[in-house]
Amino acid sequence: MKEILVIDNDSYICKLLEKYLVEKKFKPDISYSGKKALQKIKNKKYDLILCEYRLPDTDGLKLLKQIKEINPIIPFIIITTYDNVKMAVTLIKAGAFDYLIKPIHREELLDLIKEALSRKSRDEGYIQFQEDFIPGESEAIKTVLENLRIVAPVEMTVLIEGETGAGKEYVAKAIHYNSKRRNRPFVALDCGALPKGLANSELFGHLKGSFTDASYDKKGVFEQANGGTLFLDEISNLSYENQVKLLRAIQERKITRIGDTKNIDINIRIIVASNEDLYKEVQKNNIREDLYHRINEFKIKIPPLRERNGDILLYTEEFIRRAGKRFKKNVKGYDKNVKELLMRYPWYGNIRELKNVINRAVLLADHEIITVKQIPEEIRNYRAMRDYQNVAKDTPVLELKEAALEAEKEVIINALINSNNNKSKAARMLNIDRKTLYNKIKQFNIQIDKN
Repeated sequence: MKEILVIDNDSYICKLLEKYLVEKKFKPDISYSGKKALQKIKNKKYDLILCEYRLPDTDGLKLLKQIKEINPIIPFIIITTYDNVKMAVTLIKAGAFDYLIKPIHREELLDLIKEALSRKSRDEGYIQFQEDFIPGESEAIKTVLENLRIVAPVEMTVLIEGETGAGKEYVAKAIHYNSKRRNRPFVALDCGALPKGLANSELFGHLKGSFTDASYDKKGVFEQANGGTLFLDEISNLSYENQVKLLRAIQERKITRIGDTKNIDINIRIIVASNEDLYKEVQKNNIREDLYHRINEFKIKIPPLRERNGDILLYTEEFIRRAGKRFKKNVKGYDKNVKELLMRYPWYGNIRELKNVINRAVLLADHEIITVKQIPEEIRNYRAMRDYQNVAKDTPVLELKEAALEAEKEVIINALINSNNNKSKAARMLNIDRKTLYNKIKQFNIQIDKN
């Protein structure tokens, strides 16, 4: 049974509405003031609100804005004695579903309630993403989208785990834009890119003169995000000391700038992301266990693209369309050999890697159809290495050596991709020293961005 909150200081109108709603199989609740209505809404979940515009302690517009902060998708219908077009436009822009002019016609009210509840049902299953993000349609991603829909409106700290390029920041932004903080700041900080000595300042800010290069007062990301959402990416890269300070800030919701003694209250939602399994990082002593449990109120794990085969071609077609528009190229698709390559390749760089490959292919294409020659060498060679596994046992030794070298090159490329071209980290992943890695990069002529 759908629960409807009626807000009106006219007890006679309330009784009439209550009787009619019960007849129509709804469960009505009554409030005679805006203040009491807000208390009810904070403590109980309603399906719809009917609200008189003029109330003894507030008006419908102010109350609408306050209620939308608590529950952004609840349908809000205004009841008024004044047929004022300007006021109606203002209410609709502020988020009201519609308005009714007194005297209320029962059939009109019932139709409006049914329409509002129907739209609410659709909205509850809808997730707002940034315009350039493609959620995907594979079974593997559906669990992520369902978890996102559930957790977005709830004030919980979210941990997002997934490989580099899988779309962690897009998911973080989707959580923010589908929460009641959607109109407040979304601030992102890549902890992996922070110089060790500046992490404290970037997180919490500093006062002018508090250290050598502090030439001005600075707000840290906690202050910048106040009222909104703070997204901390690659949190395991923070030092032990800064992990302690971060834990204290999350627990106490207070921070102190470097060089200051005054506490600053903060009201933020925190979303954390990592391309590592943070539980394993706890076991390796790379992240504090108490911090891990504090940030792991709700975990979302994004599957890698290679586990989302149904999405690879979906992304490919969309990236071709976007790249064609960007580069002013009339590229309409790809041939069957390219399709085979794309479906076989493991995409360790995930969506980001696929997007870069397609952008390059569209830019190089000299016809409407992308062919194998526009696909990067490492992807073409991956197919060749798969083919080596199917040749006869008497394959010449020379070809086996070439296959081994190609396999070694692929492993190095994948390590560089997974470490975001961090050579020290890639060397540790490969269990070799940095000098050996440099020699291998030179030997295989692997082209990477310079650190």
